[in-house]
Formats: sequence, structure tokens, C-alpha cells
Amino acid sequence: MATSSKPKVLFVLTSHNKLGDTGKPTGWYLPEMAHPYHLLKPHVSITVASPAGGEAPLDQNSVEAFKNDEISTDFLKNEEAAYKDTQKLSAFVGHASEFDAIFFVGGHGPMFDLVNDEISKALTAEFYEAGKVVAAVCHGPAALLNVKLSNGEYLLQDQPVTAFSNAEEDSVDLSKHMPFMLETELINRGAKYEKAAEPWGEKVCIGRGGRLITGQNPASAGPLGEEIKKALKL
Repeated sequence: MATSSKPKVLFVLTSHNKLGDTGKPTGWYLPEMAHPYHLLKPHVSITVASPAGGEAPLDQNSVEAFKNDEISTDFLKNEEAAYKDTQKLSAFVGHASEFDAIFFVGGHGPMFDLVNDEISKALTAEFYEAGKVVAAVCHGPAALLNVKLSNGEYLLQDQPVTAFSNAEEDSVDLSKHMPFMLETELINRGAKYEKAAEPWGEKVCIGRGGRLITGQNPASAGPLGEEIKKALKL
């Protein structure tokens, strides 16, 4: 019975597995799930969803890049079911009141599916308007870009927000394969975009009275997890 009293967090992963027109595989980015999961799991009940349900595609480049990161490798070894058997995002519409936070994991996938996913947008607005925490890291904030509240205002309007920067996208030579540049579109949306002093530096932004939490890049995933904990008073 003890678990039922824990706060509940809905982790959302992309279902998109191809990088633009390259044909190369992509998906969600390992440390951006592993680090917040590691920090939150002892304190909250975690449910994992994706637009398509089932196995959410893990970006294998992130497995290689973080093969010496203990938290990431431990997650892969011990928490495989979390991403191999995700629930369909549509199952949670109308159920925001049962959760305390929603968190969008990064990776390039969200740039292609979550950004315009009507269910994701509606669910995010539902979470926010039910007084819950909305969080996203790296490319995860793409899922928040087009979220409109019931008053017609965009969730990100006039809010301090961060996400993977144009300079970071350029440095991995993937800008030309993106459907849009996330930093640019966040600014166009009216968000007050912020970033770390240097590319790949740690940056977390807090908006909407503490209920909108965004992180810039993989290095920001752990700090973002800590901010979610604080927001949930853990």
C-alpha cells in the first residue's frame, strides 16, 4: 500500500526512429531518461508512455556515447522494461488528475513526432491546467512548443525556457536534417529562451511559478531531475 501514496510521474518517450531524410536510426537519448529516472524512482511511481506504445526506440548513439556513465549503463541493465513496454499516450487523456508531473525525455525523435502530436499537446495542457508539473529536457521541449492552454495562450509564452541550442545542433552536424531549429522556434513562439554560457554546459530553467521545468542537454538531465524532485516537495 505504501507505493500508492507516492507522487506519480508520467515519463513520455518518442516513438519516432528515423533521423529526417538520412534513413539513420534515432529515438530517445539514454542519459536523458536514465538520470531523472534514477533520481526519481526511489521517491515516485513512474509510468512510461509513448505515442505508439510498446517499445520506444532508443538512440544507439547515446548508448555508445554514455557507455562509461554508470547511471546510464545501470538503467539499460536493470530497467529495460521501462522503455520496451511503454503504454500508449492516448490512454492517459483525462487522467492528469491521477498524476503529479509529466516529463518529456529528449533525443531527436520528439522533433518529428511529439512536436505536432495532438494527444501529446492536449495531455500536456491538461496536466498544466490541473496544477501539475510539466518538464522536458534537450529536444523534449519540442513537445511543448505548440501546446496551447484553454485561454488560447501558448504554455511557453513569456516563460524562461531552455532546450538543445542551435550551436549544439550545429556541432553534431545534424541541423540540416532537422525539421526546424528548436532554439529558433522557441524564440519565435514567444518563450524567453536561455542557454548555458558554453555549448554542452548545464542549464535548467524554471517557469510558470515552478511548474514548467526545462533542461538544455544531456548534462542537464540530472539537474532537471533534482528540480522535479523539488517541485514535488520530495
